[in-house]
Amino acid sequence: MNRHYIMGTHMSIAQGLEKTARNVVWMEADTMQIFSRNPRGSNFRTPSGKEEQAFQRIRREHAFGPILAHAPYTMNLASDTPKVYEFACTVIREDVARMDALGIENLVFHPGSHTGIGVEKGIENIIAGLDQAVTGEEAITVLLETMSGKGTEIGDRFEQLRAIRDGVKHPERIGICLDTCHVFAAGYDIVNDLDGVLAEFDRVLGLSLLRAVHLNDSQMPFGSHKDRHAPIGEGLIGWEALLNVMRHPALRDLPFYLETPFDDAGHKEEIARIREALRQEG
Repeated sequence: MNRHYIMGTHMSIAQGLEKTARNVVWMEADTMQIFSRNPRGSNFRTPSGKEEQAFQRIRREHAFGPILAHAPYTMNLASDTPKVYEFACTVIREDVARMDALGIENLVFHPGSHTGIGVEKGIENIIAGLDQAVTGEEAITVLLETMSGKGTEIGDRFEQLRAIRDGVKHPERIGICLDTCHVFAAGYDIVNDLDGVLAEFDRVLGLSLLRAVHLNDSQMPFGSHKDRHAPIGEGLIGWEALLNVMRHPALRDLPFYLETPFDDAGHKEEIARIREALRQEG
């Protein structure tokens, strides 16, 4: 019997949540990732009651898997610059509440860059930022994303993500999103030693904390600490290694989200190719 993999892509919500959900169905995907607000600014749009009802109906009728909201790139919870940090705290607090109200299962964010104050202080800032945003009463899970480690970025080592989760008041509301491009660039060899990487993840964090996988190939070489996504099979991780990620018993039941450089039509084709390759194995 063929296994069904939960797959989706990053989607624009510029035309509203209902239109986005209809596009998911058209793409023959099972879920989607959306930005919680403008990814490079601070604006957000509140859907009308009618739009939200239509979105929820489509999602229910087509049995969508967990939906992932992505916080904006402009948010840096590790910053020691008051204006930057206050903005980040406001965004995460508002977006946890807003996405939770929409019934979105998970909200992922890039932990942040310490910009010179050091990893330890940066992690302290992230913990404080999460504590003012997460009440423990919400249903949504906030996901820390595995990062490539460019510049002063925090989160390229599993131990750093563990330190953040261990430090917060409500660790039960904090999970992990594994990005294949980022971990590869960070020096975790998912091509030649996927079992070893997952064993290390399990040892440091626990595989039970994994809620989502960003399925991306990498334009940049192993251990480069550079974050450049490539279409599946067109980068240095490669087609077979990424299919192995999906097939792995520890990961195959998770939702997979493509963040590859395509429009909806390109993503529809990419999903179909991946599904066909997995189907041929039976």
